[in-house]
Amino acid sequence: MGVAGLAMSKVVPLRILVVSTAVSPIGVGRGGGVEITLASLVAGLQEQGHSLTVLAPAGSRFNLCPLLTVEGELQIPCQTRDRGAPVTQPGNSVLAAMWHEAWDRQAHFDVVLNLGYDWLPLWCSRCFNTPLLHLVSMASLSDAMDAAIREVADRWPGRLAFHSHSQMQSFGLRHSRVVGNGFAIDRYRFRAQPEPLLGWVGRIAPEKGLEDAAAVAAQLQIPLAVWGFEDDPDYKAQVVAAHPHCDFRWQGFVATEVLQQQLGRCRVLLMTPRWQEAFGNGVVEAMACGVPVAAYRRGGPGETIDHGVTGVLVEPDDVPALARMVPQAMALDRQRVRERCRERFGLQAFAARLEDWLRSALAAADVPSSPATARVTPTLRPQP
Repeated sequence: MGVAGLAMSKVVPLRILVVSTAVSPIGVGRGGGVEITLASLVAGLQEQGHSLTVLAPAGSRFNLCPLLTVEGELQIPCQTRDRGAPVTQPGNSVLAAMWHEAWDRQAHFDVVLNLGYDWLPLWCSRCFNTPLLHLVSMASLSDAMDAAIREVADRWPGRLAFHSHSQMQSFGLRHSRVVGNGFAIDRYRFRAQPEPLLGWVGRIAPEKGLEDAAAVAAQLQIPLAVWGFEDDPDYKAQVVAAHPHCDFRWQGFVATEVLQQQLGRCRVLLMTPRWQEAFGNGVVEAMACGVPVAAYRRGGPGETIDHGVTGVLVEPDDVPALARMVPQAMALDRQRVRERCRERFGLQAFAARLEDWLRSALAAADVPSSPATARVTPTLRPQP
């Protein structure tokens, strides 16, 4: 694309097909951070004038833009499988159906954007005529996924983006795009005077480390409010049994707009992952409410938290250290926490980073981003 073409592409709205995760319908809660990213991505890019359509499993609820759904059996999440497990999918796979639908519809869009952490869409990079981009939602969990992600990075530079540098580096990459995440900060209720309450947000599953938060809350004798989808009931029962002195306040999985109103009640949010969080949406959601965060210096939270400004960081898995630092987090200026969150993770800042990535990828692919551009009928020949 020449200089004139690039100049025009900056003002021409893009038509974007966003393919959601295949592990859950949107709105159920099992999709975790992908659902938050999806809503922020759509809202931010629409505000920039772009046209978006979302493709997701049947049963999804999403009202921010046109929604296409397909039937099929849901995909097993990667985080529940061993690192060396082979790539599998059900016979009546919703993942396969989603990508068949994306293939059929690609000519109507300028770019297809994949949010699912699955091998199939990465492999499809070689087949699509419309540029296929991937916003990777998790850190390294699978040997097969690692290999597929590195292949895309090698063969189609610029078509991968990550939420944090530590997430990107977990795949052995150093120079891919990092876009963070975004949040509609004004929708999160600020409370200058919180309740005597600690908070924890996440799927209730072993990799999220709820037991460490329970131990901290029990030691400090402060109730612990827990928001999140109950992914593993047996794990929840084990945590409760192991921490009889923790005053759990179970909030369940709630819609984003409800969490936006409730999270500000907490004096501090605890972030205690046992795995490498790609970003840690709960951290930023708390900060958007003015709630400081006490977290392990592991993965995304180690980058999203400004130590001593928006929260405090301790070495991973050091429960006594986390408990000691909670009072320091409580003393932070809640208004400054919210202001700093807006500066780094507001919706407009996120949309600008996304748009720059999309434009750069299209320019590298030498694909005009004009709705008037004639499209080639899709073929099954892999692209070089």
